[in-house]
Amino acid sequence: MVRREKAVYDTLNMLNFDVTKKCLVGEGWCPIFARPKIQEALQRATYDSNSQVGIIFHVMDAMESPPTYFRTNHFTNAFQEIVDAYGVARYQEANPAVYTVITFPFLFAVMFGDWGHGICLLLGALVLIARESKLSKKKLGSFMEMLFGGRYVLLLMAIFSIYCGLIYNEFFSVPFHIFGGSAYRCRDASCSDARTVGLVKYRDPYPFGVDPSWRGSRSELPFLNSLKMKMSILLGVAQMNLGILISYFNARFFGSSLDIRYQFIPQMIFLNSLFGYLSLLIIIKWCTGSQADLYHVMIYMFLSPTDDLALVAVPWMLFPKPFILKKLHTERFQGRTYGMLGTSEMDLDVEPDSARARQHHDDFNFSEVFVHQMIHSIEFILGAVSNTASYLRLWALSLAHSELSTVFYEKVLLLAWSYDNFIIRLVGLAVFAFATAFILLMMETLSAFLHALRLHWVEFQNKFYHGDGYKFKPFSFASLIDDED
Repeated sequence: MVRREKAVYDTLNMLNFDVTKKCLVGEGWCPIFARPKIQEALQRATYDSNSQVGIIFHVMDAMESPPTYFRTNHFTNAFQEIVDAYGVARYQEANPAVYTVITFPFLFAVMFGDWGHGICLLLGALVLIARESKLSKKKLGSFMEMLFGGRYVLLLMAIFSIYCGLIYNEFFSVPFHIFGGSAYRCRDASCSDARTVGLVKYRDPYPFGVDPSWRGSRSELPFLNSLKMKMSILLGVAQMNLGILISYFNARFFGSSLDIRYQFIPQMIFLNSLFGYLSLLIIIKWCTGSQADLYHVMIYMFLSPTDDLALVAVPWMLFPKPFILKKLHTERFQGRTYGMLGTSEMDLDVEPDSARARQHHDDFNFSEVFVHQMIHSIEFILGAVSNTASYLRLWALSLAHSELSTVFYEKVLLLAWSYDNFIIRLVGLAVFAFATAFILLMMETLSAFLHALRLHWVEFQNKFYHGDGYKFKPFSFASLIDDED
């Protein structure tokens, strides 16, 4: 009660007296949709307090940028917090959290794909959601508080992990013939070791996901390496294109035609003439079964860039925008000068040679604008290469998770089960369960989570997101108590 009283008086101290000294004047931000509610609350307060003076509420023009406010619920709040941890959106710029709801758990699942582990995560998420009303009233530890706050993120991560696990055909690293029989068999009908003799195709492809016969074969690692590496590039190029496309809608919303012509268009050309072309070759190779070497194609493309559109996009990004901005500024300054002369030639404060006019003209620093544009262009050009390479972590972590899970299954569980001894089997089962719970379900989950976080913050959001805004913080007793806690 004392905290609430102090907060009320603190807010009252922010108000000012008007010229008559009979009423208080306050300025603040509010969401547009809340204006009718505020007016209704003020009218009710006037009536309840028997005030002789009516409350006046009207919209004011402000020079400073308004705060940013997104309406969230229990489901979307955690995803918004993930984005806000990088930076709060500038007022009215596109909100990455809308896309993060799907792309974040999906990229996590690409690295964590195992439908056995996914089921374990799903059970944990469902327990947290089922006990939501009870846990929300309890004081939890820092780790449980973080886990409970991200329960819906965990739910989607688990669902996508099950989906990707079915594609990889891995259940605690064990393949299953879920969707029909294998399309491959040993070269020798009597073979017992697929690692040495290899496989041959004899029927239609496996209907969904990776054929279980690849597991344990001589070609397993080359096949899965090629598949996951190319898949990582496709996903990365698709998400980076999405980021550049969102920058177009930002520029169109704020009416910046220069950004559309001299940033969005050359950026799309540069990225897709290199890595978009590579993605197209990957898809063609998959569809046609071609044996073309994509590494040599890309190497020759970089060694002979004269035929490459990317070479045209570099000066397109770098030079036009600073010079056009300089020209526009000069035209505006000259127009303002003629207007000043026509208004009052005797007024020294507004003459074109006055200090104020020169200061306004000097506000535009061409060298600073050009250097900023050069840094932005170089950052994008180098980032297009490094960001695409960064998406290869999807391949690396997926392979690491699969191989680590295989080691625990084959070298711990199966090895212990090969002994005809109950104690050894029990110990092997306990070690396997411990390794699965603490290494694969906790450490690997955290690792994949952090890598997915980096891909969204650096590789995706830096294409369009400024993140230099500030949050709208309304006064409420509930938030006051939360802050105290």
